[in-house]
Amino acid sequence: MSDMGGSPRAVTDHEMEIVVISGASGLIGRALASRLEAAGRGVLRIVRRTALPGEVAWNPASESIDRDAMEGADAVVHLAGESIGEGRWTRAKKDRIRSSRVEGTRTLCDGLARMKKRPSVLVAASAIGWYGNGGDAESDEGSPRGEGYLPEVCAAWEAATRSASEAGIRVVNLRIGVVLARDGGALAKMLPPFRLGLGGPIGGGAQFVSWISLPDLMSALEWCLRDASLRGPVNATAPGAVRQGDFARALGRALRRPAFVPLPAWAVRLALGDKGEALLLDGAKVVPRRLLEAGFSFSHSEIDAALSALLSLRR
Repeated sequence: MSDMGGSPRAVTDHEMEIVVISGASGLIGRALASRLEAAGRGVLRIVRRTALPGEVAWNPASESIDRDAMEGADAVVHLAGESIGEGRWTRAKKDRIRSSRVEGTRTLCDGLARMKKRPSVLVAASAIGWYGNGGDAESDEGSPRGEGYLPEVCAAWEAATRSASEAGIRVVNLRIGVVLARDGGALAKMLPPFRLGLGGPIGGGAQFVSWISLPDLMSALEWCLRDASLRGPVNATAPGAVRQGDFARALGRALRRPAFVPLPAWAVRLALGDKGEALLLDGAKVVPRRLLEAGFSFSHSEIDAALSALLSLRR
């Protein structure tokens, strides 16, 4: 693979020539597919509709996936799941969030386990929601699971990869932090109010934001595909987690705008309910210990430099 932070200390037996990607239409999946194809890798996209050449049909609702279409693939990156950031967290929405991750992952992994020639590695998305509201304590891959809805979803999500692991596939459960990208995700939603000078701390701003730039996430994904020493939970967050108030001020500096307009906790709870509590008011100071110990180098470790680099990119 190209453009990594250093070189993996231990690699799989061969290059990842063909990679299967679920969630390839999302922010992360689109960027990864483009990066792999630019490097000359073959990409098979998993889709829920009728598959075209170069695609793999699956239907988690009926627990079916076209295993034959994946024969010969070297690796799988599983990113699919209902968006947690879109829409209010009604009971039905929360059920969709959970089932899309757990049932979808189980369907994929059961299919991989039954293949004649299995891929050597599966990098399956998880989230730092595993740690719940961690307060000021550092959380690494050995830290206990938090309490509440998101930690429970993440635990079931990761457990759903068990059949792939038991079949001898190296499984990495990549616990992804807040992904910063100019043209999508959380940062893109923040830009309009901040550009108007209406941004600022949320709920007092003391909660930690554990973030990662999209370019570093791409490199981390590729690293996990190749580094044979990595399996199980791996945190995909920059080493420089910051408090939310500091994040807001850094974004204001990057945009040369003031960032002093507070969003009180009561307003977040009133407008967004459980979703606002979990995504905006809770926080965890997550450390990417396993990536760092494996020798991975981040291009963006500090929030000011990361935001400046991301916002200076041309569209």
